[in-house]
Amino acid sequence: MARLLPRTVRGRAAAAAALAMTLLLAAGGAWLYTVLRTNLLDNANSRTELAARETAALADSGELPALLPAPRSGVDVVLVLGPHGEIVATSRPSAGPLARAFAPVRPAADEDSASRVLCCTPATGGRRGAVVVVRATPPGGERYVYALTVLSDVNDAAHTIALGLVAGAPPLIALAAAIAWAVTGLALRPVTAIRTELAAVGARELDRRVPEPAGGDEVALPARTVNATLDRLEQAVGRQRQFVADASHELRNPVAAVRSQLEVALVSSPAGKRCPSAESVRAALADTVRLQAIAAGLLLLAGLDARAPGPGEPVDLALLAAEEAARRPAPRVPLTVTADVPVPMRGRPGQLERMPANLVDNALRHAASRVTVCASLDKRAREAVLEVADDGAGIPAAERERVFERFVRLDAARDRERGGSGLGLAIARGIARAHGGELEVAAGAPGARLTARFPLPPDPGS
Repeated sequence: MARLLPRTVRGRAAAAAALAMTLLLAAGGAWLYTVLRTNLLDNANSRTELAARETAALADSGELPALLPAPRSGVDVVLVLGPHGEIVATSRPSAGPLARAFAPVRPAADEDSASRVLCCTPATGGRRGAVVVVRATPPGGERYVYALTVLSDVNDAAHTIALGLVAGAPPLIALAAAIAWAVTGLALRPVTAIRTELAAVGARELDRRVPEPAGGDEVALPARTVNATLDRLEQAVGRQRQFVADASHELRNPVAAVRSQLEVALVSSPAGKRCPSAESVRAALADTVRLQAIAAGLLLLAGLDARAPGPGEPVDLALLAAEEAARRPAPRVPLTVTADVPVPMRGRPGQLERMPANLVDNALRHAASRVTVCASLDKRAREAVLEVADDGAGIPAAERERVFERFVRLDAARDRERGGSGLGLAIARGIARAHGGELEVAAGAPGARLTARFPLPPDPGS
C-alpha cells in the first residue's frame, strides 16, 4: 500500500484531495440521484392517483361512459374493472391484457386506494409503469378504477442525471487535485527556500541563515528553530576555532625560543665530541622542530576553517610542482615531475605551495622505489589537476577518507622516525577545498595516488 502512495507531500496532498472529492461526489451523487428519482416517482404517482380519483368520482355519480376520454397530465391509461375483473370502462380499446395485469392490484379492506410499480410486463410494453387503484362505490355495485403512467420520462430523467454525475466527476476530481497541488506548492515554497539555504551552510559559511516566513505557522516556527540552532553552532565552532588559533599562536613563540636555545647549545658544544648532553640536545631539538611543525599546521588549519580565500592571484600549478621537486635535490627515492604545459589557476600562492609539499612528503614517506608528480589540464571538465603517486603499500579502501582526518596515521606510518604528524593530508585537503577544489585518493591504483582538482578560472574571451 505504501508503494502506491506518492513520494512527495504535494503528490500526497493532491491524491488526498482527489480521493476526498471522489468520496464526496459518490456520496453526494448517490443522494442527489435518489432524491430526484424519488421526487419524480412521487409526482408521477400523484398525477396517476389524481386521474384515478377523477374517474372514480364519475363512477360514483353514475355518469361513467364505456369509452373514457384520454387522461391528462401525462397519465397513459385509465381502466375501470368490476368486482370480478370485468372491464366496465376504459380509455384504451383492447384493454384485456391490462385488465388481467391490473386485477391482482386491489386496495386493502380498510383503505380506498393502493399503488404499485409494474416492471417490464407485456401489458405495459415491456416498460416500467406506476399503477394506482381507487375503490369506487356507485349504486350499481363496487368498482375499481385503475390509472397507469409509464415511467419513461422518469427513467430518462434519472438516466440523464446519472450520466451527468458520472461525466462531471472526473473534471471535478482533477480540479480538486490541481488546486491541492498548487496550494501545497505555495505552502511548501518557503520550505524549499529553507532547504536550499540550509544545504548551502558549510564549515566556512556558518553565518548564513535560512529565511523566516512571516507569521507563526508550521513553517515559520521550524525556520526560527533552525536559525537558533545555527546561531549556537556558529558560536561553538567559533570558540573551537579561536581556541585552536590561540593555542597554536601561543605555542609558536615559546617553541621557537626553545628551538633557538637548543640550537645554540648544540653549536656551543665541543667540536667533534659526541657527549651524552649533545645527543640529548639533538633529540630535544628534533622534538621541538616536530612540535613547531604541528603548531604551524594547526594554525594553518584554523585559518582555513575560519575563512574562505578571496579571488587570489594567478598561479601556475605545474610551476609549483616543478619548484617542489627542485627543493628536494636528493630525495629518498627518485622523484619525477610531469608538467608539459602551464596549468593556470587562481589562489593564494603560499597555501598552494604547501599543498604539493605535503603530498610529496607523504608519498616519499611511503614509496618503495619511486614517486611521480603530474600537473595537467582537464579541458573537458575545465579543471586543473595535480596527481601525486607512489608505489608503496597503498591506502586500503576503508581508510581512503580517514587519512584526511586530523592526527590520523595509518599503522605503517606510526614510528617517530618515518611517521608524520597526521596533519599533512588534512591540511592539503583543506587547501584544496578552500580554493573550490577537492582532494581524493584514487581507487584501483597500485600504491597510493592522490588527486587534487581545481576549477579553472573563467576564460577572459568568453
